Order: sequence, then C-alpha cells, then structure tokens
Amino acid sequence: MRTRWWRRRIRAPVCSRRAHEAGAAWGSGRIVNEDLPVFVISVAAELAGMHPQTLRQYDRLGLVTPGRSGGGGRRYSARDVAMLRQVQRLSQEEGVNLAGIKRVIELEDALEAVRARNADLLAELAAARAALVGAHDTAVASMRRDLVPLRDNALVIWKPRA
Repeated sequence: MRTRWWRRRIRAPVCSRRAHEAGAAWGSGRIVNEDLPVFVISVAAELAGMHPQTLRQYDRLGLVTPGRSGGGGRRYSARDVAMLRQVQRLSQEEGVNLAGIKRVIELEDALEAVRARNADLLAELAAARAALVGAHDTAVASMRRDLVPLRDNALVIWKPRA
C-alpha cells in the first residue's frame, strides 16, 4: 500500500541558506543550531505530522511560539518541531488536554531553569571550597613561621615587628 503524500515522513533539509550563513556546511546532514528558525509552517507541519492550521492554533494558545520572519511569517526551529511532536504525543497517546499540556510545558521549563541554577550554585560552591582550602593552607603555612618551641614543651607566639 502506498503512503499518501501528506502522511510521508520527510527529512529535514540538510542545510538551509540561513543555517549555512550561521556556520553549517552545505550537505552536512545535521542542523547546527536547534534554535535557528528555518522551517516555514508547511515544512514544520510535515515534520511534526500535523496540519498547518494546528500549528497556527498552538501558536495562538502559546504552546509553541515560533520565530517570525521579516514579513511576519512563522519560522519554526528544530526545537519547535520537537516540541510539536511532544504536544501531539501528550494529546493523542496520553489523553492530556491542551491546557494540561501547556502546564506540563511550563513545569518542564521551570524544572530546567532550577536545574541550571542548581548547576551554577554547585560550581560556585566548589569554587568557594577551593578558595577556603587555599586560604586555610596559606594560614597554616604562615603560622608555622611564627611559632617558636621552648624546652619545656610550651609554645610562644612570636610576631616580628614591622
């Protein structure tokens, strides 16, 4: 049985002129920047397996917000197409309504922001610990020059005059 033309899975363009200008090689076979809005609505709809009107509706609802061209046309990135596929999966396979899908997307974005902040804080903590260890080592090294042992096992702290 032949697949209808609107049901065929098409592959993403190898490299558009805009992606080429952003640094991709012609014929590289991969998209260099997932956030680069290069797909017009008809191509994005075919990549996601949806009707273009569905994409317009999702844009109005705020589920997926594509970039805009100079003339105001919608331009979808590879990340937008992946999001459209996720919306379709949640809607059709999981039975979640569009309001629920919007909430799921918002929560996933918030979770990603918290994870990024957590990674930043862990890096800051590691730097502070390294600085503390360095300061401790410096303090210990400077104390040893000031300590003078006596015969009766007592210590006297000697500070040279400046």
